[in-house]
Amino acid sequence: MLMNAPATFIQSYIDDLNDALNQLKPGAALTRIQAAWLGTCLTGILLMNSVCWAKFERASLGDCKVAALSWVFRKANIPWDWLLRVSVVLILKRYGITEGVLAFDESDRARSKSTKRIYKVYKQKHKGSGGYVNGQTIVLLLLVTSSITVPVGFFFYMPDPALKQWDKEDKRLKKSGIAKKDRPIKPERDSAYPTKTEIALGLLKEFKVAHSLIKIKGVLA
Repeated sequence: MLMNAPATFIQSYIDDLNDALNQLKPGAALTRIQAAWLGTCLTGILLMNSVCWAKFERASLGDCKVAALSWVFRKANIPWDWLLRVSVVLILKRYGITEGVLAFDESDRARSKSTKRIYKVYKQKHKGSGGYVNGQTIVLLLLVTSSITVPVGFFFYMPDPALKQWDKEDKRLKKSGIAKKDRPIKPERDSAYPTKTEIALGLLKEFKVAHSLIKIKGVLA
């Protein structure tokens, strides 16, 4: 399947997105190159059912190079937070949604056993094999309505490495018969590694600021 230009409805969506970005945050609109890149990526995701630069390059018969697609993603000054916020606004407006229920969920995504370069990746129990694998945990905030369910916020969770190491060592010492007073004191949690409850409260605050006109009938967690 070839990918030479963004699908018509995707191009229309990007145009609406840029108009909304200009209204909410002047100067935040995507540049011509950024808009073309986003159109290519969204079309690639639609056709390939995957986020993979190599697949996008093959589908475009080499017109879209892996290096170029990756560079824009990593280096371009794209207002990612505003893109998500405005995208949600457009979807809610398109479907005429004015109320709903907020629901929290989390998803563990297994990655390579050896990778250490992926954001907030850590050692996880692999349910399928019973072993361990490096993976990511994503905390999701969903808006559930009578017509659609749409993700409206997310955050990557990762256990505090210092606390995790302390807990492992504390269990070892306890098993060895070392009294609590002789074991290391539990360290304070690093604010860079918030708990899932703290993440959830933060996502709720962000939603309230970004979508204050939406009536929330309840929150599920």
